[in-house]
Amino acid sequence: GDARVRGQTGVLSERRGSYPFIDFRLLNNTTLSGEIGTKKKVKRLLSFQRYFHASRLLRGIVPQASLYLLDEDYLGQARHMLSKVGMWDFDIFLFDRLTNGNSLVTLLCHLFNVHGLIHHFQLDMVTLHRFLVMVQEDYHSQNPYHNAVHAADVTQAMHCYLREPKLANFLTPSDIMLGLLAAAAHDVDHPGVNQPFLIKTKHHLASLYQNVSVLENHHWRSTVGMLRESRLLAHLPKEVTQDIEQQLGSLILATDINRQNEFLIRLKSHLDNQDLRLEDAQDRHFMLQIALKCADICNPCRLWDLSKQWSERVCEEFYRQGDLEQKFELEISPLCNQQKDTIPSIQIGFMTYIVEPLFERWAQFTGDTPLSENMLNHLRRNKAKWRSLLHKQHSSSRSNDHSGQVTGSQEQTLNEEETP
Repeated sequence: GDARVRGQTGVLSERRGSYPFIDFRLLNNTTLSGEIGTKKKVKRLLSFQRYFHASRLLRGIVPQASLYLLDEDYLGQARHMLSKVGMWDFDIFLFDRLTNGNSLVTLLCHLFNVHGLIHHFQLDMVTLHRFLVMVQEDYHSQNPYHNAVHAADVTQAMHCYLREPKLANFLTPSDIMLGLLAAAAHDVDHPGVNQPFLIKTKHHLASLYQNVSVLENHHWRSTVGMLRESRLLAHLPKEVTQDIEQQLGSLILATDINRQNEFLIRLKSHLDNQDLRLEDAQDRHFMLQIALKCADICNPCRLWDLSKQWSERVCEEFYRQGDLEQKFELEISPLCNQQKDTIPSIQIGFMTYIVEPLFERWAQFTGDTPLSENMLNHLRRNKAKWRSLLHKQHSSSRSNDHSGQVTGSQEQTLNEEETP
């Protein structure tokens, strides 16, 4: 059913835990494999998972362990990393380990303090922490890619973009808070499958949002629900909270990859006509949308070691969906067939058609700053490395076709050198 609730501001919000928790371990359980073979049974299973997910009584409750509040409570190494949070080579995987899996909460508490948002909006630190714990815990840790570490990575990138002089000189505290909140919550409660999967399994959210920006709408409405549940902004005037909720929706909905051309065409028009007026709140909001879109897909612009890890993770998530679709005799979605869609080919296509056009326009907007040049250089180098790996794979495939088999030592070499 419809799991939304309407608050005083009139914006609908998702009840926390309303999303089906798709547990791949349960789906792959051999005791169930003989019972599940039709789309109807898949839907029934997802319905059970929704009930299971919503029934977890402890979701969102702040743990009794000591709260990571201000810098004095951070561990030495984590504190040292936070002092360099504006550097593009920031290693979010290391930071997540240093914070014992609390990278999103720790990072946001720090950034809210650095940007003066706690003082400006008179936020209660414990309430802020409670809200951030809700957000972090509503990410699914079993997702290889769409998890809280990805959210923290996007938030760190957003922080870097908010400091670009072309944008920073015009941003208000509200702009900064909206940018950071949208980055932190843009994929909250993501199930690890994409919109086409939800549509073809006739998921209740696909029906609820009429197959349009299904995941993004849910991420937004879930964020609104958590803001209200935590009462983080309850002390602000009603019209202010209503505006914040609406603008959060506009930012999160902009991350829908199906709207990529819409935003690129508009950005190109603004840049060609030189008519962006960042004194205007509407133009600033548009550039915040572009910044969030960049942060969301910036992995190919990171250092190779970091970029490669993200590529492996997102493709693992694709392949899991493909295996699920194959098991339930559904059509395998594009990029989800592990036998046909290799990691190098997926990444080269992604960089060519999605990442490069957006980041070239972003560099045009920022004026070729050191950060923009650094990102484009990483993007070109990473793309060249994936091309090299793809070439090696093709050469290896042709060699295997001729020889008929690969020796054990050759196989080990291929695994070490070519499997991204």
